[in-house]
Amino acid sequence: MDPLALALVELGAVVFCLGLLARLAGRIGMSPIPLYLVGGLAFGAGGFVKLDGMHEFSHLSGEIGVILLLLMLGLEYTASELVTGLRRSWQAGVLDFILNFIPGAGIAVLLGWGLVGAIVMGGVTYISSSGIAAKVITDLGRIGNRETPVVLSILVFEDLAMAIYLPILTAILAGVGFLGGLQTVGIALAVVTVVLVIALKHGHRVSQAIHSENSEVFLLNVLGLALLVAGIASALQVSAAVGAFMLGIAISGATAHNAVRILEPLRDLFAAIFFVAFGLNTDPTSIPPVLGWALILAVVTTLTKMLTGFWAAKRAGIAVPGRFRAGAALIARGEFSIVIAGLAVTSGAVPGQVAALATAYVLIMAILGPLAARFVEPVVKVFRKTPGAPPRRPDRAPA
Repeated sequence: MDPLALALVELGAVVFCLGLLARLAGRIGMSPIPLYLVGGLAFGAGGFVKLDGMHEFSHLSGEIGVILLLLMLGLEYTASELVTGLRRSWQAGVLDFILNFIPGAGIAVLLGWGLVGAIVMGGVTYISSSGIAAKVITDLGRIGNRETPVVLSILVFEDLAMAIYLPILTAILAGVGFLGGLQTVGIALAVVTVVLVIALKHGHRVSQAIHSENSEVFLLNVLGLALLVAGIASALQVSAAVGAFMLGIAISGATAHNAVRILEPLRDLFAAIFFVAFGLNTDPTSIPPVLGWALILAVVTTLTKMLTGFWAAKRAGIAVPGRFRAGAALIARGEFSIVIAGLAVTSGAVPGQVAALATAYVLIMAILGPLAARFVEPVVKVFRKTPGAPPRRPDRAPA
């Protein structure tokens, strides 16, 4: 078959199947990310059918998917919200980092993957999925709960931590020396600081520069600027994802709202292709040897995320059920973990087993997270039904 025709056939089949998987995920009440990964595993290297025609397109589309994921995440926050969240949650954020980075790094060291593998796996196990957490909170009607601001503050801290972690990881994967690494980190810190200052003082001007009443012009402005900023950031070895995230923060008000509305379908499409592409490049036969380690990591980091949320909610004066709900909301891992593993494997600086372990781990956690959030409250209520139990404080904020 002609290469172009083959690529179109494969791409059309993949996108159509993604729609079916997303519909299935919606009906069973879970994130579609695990199903996208499974789909990629089924039709990638070592799968049932190998898709060679769409390889180049899937690689570039996956990069665009990462950029749009991080851009949309940045659009959800204003600079003032980020600063306020950081002030409120820095102690819980530090605890979260320590408790959840160490398990992944420790497993990598035990498996002989060295310092680079430890830094990669530490990031994979550390970062919660903001997308899955937000969806779970919304679906379960917990937006007005008293523990929800605590959860969101921790997620904000994690996103800011990624703005520093990703440039460091990029420098390490590129084999940059110590001085070069310091330079990269310095540039990243300077970029984050400058963007936050611009967003705080001149965010309305940035928004005005790209805003247009014409939806076509507005889409081209936002998407073009996002790709441009991501490309420049990548050239500076700061990470394209961080560049897109910081641009999203700089856009605020009605412009940010309109950007979310217009970009959401594009984000969903390219992000889905990114997850499939990651699965395509992972040999499913490499997963069984690391499945045991993935299960161990899942158990350990479920407990550490629960502890993080419980401790943070307790400091905020929230009752016991709310503390457990806060911990359960943080369990899921997803997009960021795959982004980190994808960067590492693409660079060739870590063994291919890293992709297998990350895939198995994210599959488990992306399924376990929503289930834990849904059932943690009934379980806590069962254990708390004891004679003479103290009266419970309300867990919902007053209207």
